[in-house]
Amino acid sequence: MTVAGESYPFVERDLGLGAASLAPMLPITLIGANTIKVSGLLDTGATVNVLPYSIGEQLGAVWDQQTTPVTLSGNLAACEARALMATAQVGAFPPIRLVFAWTRSDAVPILLGQVNFFMEFDVCFFRSRSLFEIRPRAPDA
Repeated sequence: MTVAGESYPFVERDLGLGAASLAPMLPITLIGANTIKVSGLLDTGATVNVLPYSIGEQLGAVWDQQTTPVTLSGNLAACEARALMATAQVGAFPPIRLVFAWTRSDAVPILLGQVNFFMEFDVCFFRSRSLFEIRPRAPDA
């Protein structure tokens, strides 16, 4: 049985750039010690999910209690990061566990990357129509 997908519009991130700044920002609810509503940038080029420091704090995470280091690359290579798990509610789909590289920086948006967001969801981008569709991965056959 195929689960129906949900569609979301691309979001303008810079009013001065207009349509050139449209990005696939997915509204999600993160659940830790606290529950917060955020938007994450769907980034097929990101190896891992990335969480800014202040968002981890809002979830109730304590930096010194996260002991698994994560090495980031690219623009974030200089940022210290630690593994942090959180439950995520995406649309009307069942909640899932997401693993984040919780970075000691707030100079990055929430990134939803290959490990493990794109392992849990199939996403189809329709940039010319300024929307994307998401659905949970199909159950293993």
